[in-house]
Formats: sequence, C-alpha cells, structure tokens
Amino acid sequence: MAGVRLLALLFAASAFAADPVGFPIWPNENQPDKESIQTGPKDDIRRVNNVTRPTITPFFPPAGKANGASVIVLPGGGWRILAIDKEGYDVARWLNTIGVTAFVVKYRVMETGKTTPQDVLEAKRKGAEDALEAVRIVRTRAKEWNVDPKRIGVVGFSAGGYHAAMTAMKFNAENRPDFVACIYPAVTETLDVPSNAPPVFFFAADDDRLTPAGNSVPLYLAMKKAKVSAEMHIVTKGGHGFGMVKSGNPTDFWTDRYAEWMKGLKVLSQ
Repeated sequence: MAGVRLLALLFAASAFAADPVGFPIWPNENQPDKESIQTGPKDDIRRVNNVTRPTITPFFPPAGKANGASVIVLPGGGWRILAIDKEGYDVARWLNTIGVTAFVVKYRVMETGKTTPQDVLEAKRKGAEDALEAVRIVRTRAKEWNVDPKRIGVVGFSAGGYHAAMTAMKFNAENRPDFVACIYPAVTETLDVPSNAPPVFFFAADDDRLTPAGNSVPLYLAMKKAKVSAEMHIVTKGGHGFGMVKSGNPTDFWTDRYAEWMKGLKVLSQ
C-alpha cells in the first residue's frame, strides 16, 4: 500500500513538473474553471480545451544564462484548443536555452461544441485581449522577473500567430510588444498597421494547407507600407503545426532563423 502511495506521489510530482501552474491574467474575474487536457484518437498531442480562466506561466533560463530578453508564447489550435506542448511549453524551454525568459499564455478559446462564426469572433476578441494583457503584465513586473521592459517579444503559432499579429497592430503605450513573430499565422481581418508597430518576423511552409503561407504576405506588405521592419521566410516543406517537432523538413530550422532575427534586432547578443 505504501508503494502504491509512493507511485501516486511520484506521478503527481512528474505531472506537476510537466505542467507548471500559471497565474491568472485577469485575477478579478470569477469565471468557472472548465479547462481540461485531452489527447487525440490518432496521436499523443495534448490539447488544452475550454480555457475560461486565462493564465500566464513563466519559464526562467538557468542561473547565470538569462540575458534580459523575454518572449510571450501563444500556442495555436484554431481558437478551439491549445497545442500546449509543441507550440507552448517546448517553445519556452527552447527559448530558455538561448537565455530568453519565456511566458506561456493559455488564452481563452471557444467552449467545446461552440462552432458558429460569432463564437469564433468572440474567441478571437478574448484571445487578443489576453495576449495584450500578458504583455502589460510582463512589462509591469519586469524588475521582479529580471527582464528588460524594452525587450519584450511575442511569438504565436497559427491562431496564436493571429493573436501575435494583433498585438503588433492593436497595442497601446502599456502593452506594445517590442518585437513579434508570427509562425504560420491564421489570416487577420485587419491590415491596419500603425507606423510605430514593432518589428515582425514571419515563417511558414509553402505546403501548409490549413493556414497557407500566403496569409503572411498581406501582413508583410502592410508592414512595409507602414515602413515597419519585417522579415518573412517561406520554405518549401513542413506543412502546418510543426511547432518544435523535427520532421526532416526545412521547417526544422525556423528557430535558427528566429534567433538570427532577434540578434539582428540586438534583442540577443551576437
């Protein structure tokens, strides 16, 4: 019996280590917690469902490695789920290896069963609010977390890429990110880029059939029209949703291009 209890404790500890507990983005809200994690019938990808209480979870580099830069990570999932590992926690852990403090955001998504266009629009609105508030929180607590308030970035994937793009266009003085990356982003309804928008990085695969690489082109051109710095990469193969998964395709190297871009911005040292 004692052995069973020990195994249970070890399992609980490992689960806690794999899923660090975040803190609420909107602490004064009192929505019922409906969040759950499921895996698909044909894969072992963990999907976070029914996020009603959005959170932000810090990931800190090893002692002595942090360089002061930080990035807010927005996983994708079509505004229905969040691919929390390959587009969230795994991204954060990689950022830590290059000295960047990371903050994974579980932004609000549609409740399971909701599918109408209005449900999608509502999820987009709420998710964008959560992403911008995450930027404000990190800047407000920059000293506490030992990050530079002028080197706060955002990276988003698919639906998270949509939200990343929105943070580059719909910001105010408190929640403006300093640099933004949109990885195979979903198309945005607006191309209204202000002249003081942050630099933006785009990366997508030409064979992506879910959020085509062409989604990035109007955004890139709008950035250039507004005289905002932007860099775009479209590689031949890799499909959609690759995140941090290695597949032997050119998409395996998106992190290299992203790190090089951050070095070019002086976000990272050469």
